[in-house]
Amino acid sequence: MKLSAIAAAVFLVSAGLSAPSYAQDKGAKKGGGGDMTFFVTSTGKGSGADLGGLKGADEHCNTLAKAAGSKLTNWKAYLSTTQPGGEAGVNARERIGKGPWRNAKGVVVGNNVADLHSAKSKVTKDTALTEKGEKVNGRGDTPNEHDILTGSDPLGMYSTAGGDTTCGNWTKSAEGSAIVGHHDRIGLKDTRHMKSWNSSHGSAGCSQEALVKTGGSGRFYCFAAQ
Repeated sequence: MKLSAIAAAVFLVSAGLSAPSYAQDKGAKKGGGGDMTFFVTSTGKGSGADLGGLKGADEHCNTLAKAAGSKLTNWKAYLSTTQPGGEAGVNARERIGKGPWRNAKGVVVGNNVADLHSAKSKVTKDTALTEKGEKVNGRGDTPNEHDILTGSDPLGMYSTAGGDTTCGNWTKSAEGSAIVGHHDRIGLKDTRHMKSWNSSHGSAGCSQEALVKTGGSGRFYCFAAQ
């Protein structure tokens, strides 16, 4: 046993590794949990845009993150809400902390709130990974699932466009509509909105079928509120 241990140590040294660093490198390759502070949900809740409100959406984020190995418990869904009568709603950008935010592979998608909502945002198909470190289908894939629920304007604030933009504040699974973003930054036309990760267009409805119809599946973004 001693000879085997010595031989292993010699091998590690010759390879330029120490035993501790080797273990760390091996763990880092597994992806998932770790320092991840941003992901796209690998699945929606299965009931269209009815996420159980913000509370239900946050719970979904935390459940998926925990299953992926994350030790963080303050995950928040990137979703805005509106209020009747012109009262102020909830802004998605104010729910997610100060940043920076990293995906499951350790890539930074935004250093702070302003950076995340600027032309410097690094949210793309290659970086907007699920909590498992997997890519999400985009335009050109089958099926296309690039519509990500946000209910937000380009600055990450609740919309003042009028009408339903949040599927009843994430409680409807039939009539209504919700603003979605394109995680792959690609749309039918080469326009600013089609390239937006958080505010591209409204969905055809709030049911699972309606979300699929316009290129989605009920997924949303999750951020660890640091």
